[in-house]
Amino acid sequence: MSILSKEKDLYDTDVKIILETEECTVYKIENDEGEGSMTSYKVFDGIELLYNDFHMGECFHNKRACFDIMEINHCRQGRFECEFDNGACVYLEEGDLAVNMLSHRTKNSCFPLEHYHGVSVVIDIPKADASISSVLGDISIDLYGLRDKLCADNQCFIMRAKDSIEHIFSELYTVPDQIKYGYFKLKVLELLLFLSVADISDRLNERSYFHKSQVEIIKDIKQHITKDVERHYTLKELSEHFGIPLTAMKLCFKGVYGTSIYSFMRAYRMQAAAVLLRQSSDSVTDIASRVGYANSSKFAFAFKQVMGMPPLEYRKSNRLNGAVCDRLE
Repeated sequence: MSILSKEKDLYDTDVKIILETEECTVYKIENDEGEGSMTSYKVFDGIELLYNDFHMGECFHNKRACFDIMEINHCRQGRFECEFDNGACVYLEEGDLAVNMLSHRTKNSCFPLEHYHGVSVVIDIPKADASISSVLGDISIDLYGLRDKLCADNQCFIMRAKDSIEHIFSELYTVPDQIKYGYFKLKVLELLLFLSVADISDRLNERSYFHKSQVEIIKDIKQHITKDVERHYTLKELSEHFGIPLTAMKLCFKGVYGTSIYSFMRAYRMQAAAVLLRQSSDSVTDIASRVGYANSSKFAFAFKQVMGMPPLEYRKSNRLNGAVCDRLE
């Protein structure tokens, strides 16, 4: 039985096994927020590699701690929020790597951008310690030492995006099927060796955790400003309306959504305009007005910067036939 199959009741959510073979197990998660899947491969006894693909907001509500299980996550696309029991929220963005012991209970996990794609390596330390020792021979990987190094005092370790991380994980997203299982073994061992010798002294400069109370305000602000894309709010208005200091609001919003309020809304408006261009025959001027631009030339310039082509060219190349349901992400 896989680690996740055994520990499936860690999560207070509908996690269903939809496929289970000798090679892999596929889990599906579906709720009102959307859906996601996790495809798990056994690499060694006590070590599994998972491909995570989610199109949803809220996801896991964790029920209990699980001791001696280490989870290593790499974010390829999207953004991952993890809330711990003490109210601290930490964010994983594209290219980042996180290591956490599941004894450090996470209260809730979600995806602020409503999509997430990445890889996880789940390690049952007692089992894995014995299995990789028999494989490596003279090369030593001390999993207990790795735990103490990266997750001292039950902390979540985050290494921000860098070339060395990208080198290890990028090839996992394109590995040919015929060499997949042997390649998984090599890459997991490479990852563990890399983490064993990684210099973590620069962790003192890590971005701060955000408290859940602040995060909730920021999410309320996001809902408020996206409810009516025709309307523009100043930062001062939002700060005063939601009772949060201006500097804290700007810092926390970027921490949660990975960009400034201005850049977030600019991209959101262009995504809304893209839907209208695909689904309607409205003029560019009308669409510009509906997403908050009085000047169609400024709208066209912004649209090209965000979407990579002018509005009319986008409409021509992306026009869909029939009724289509688009979702803003």
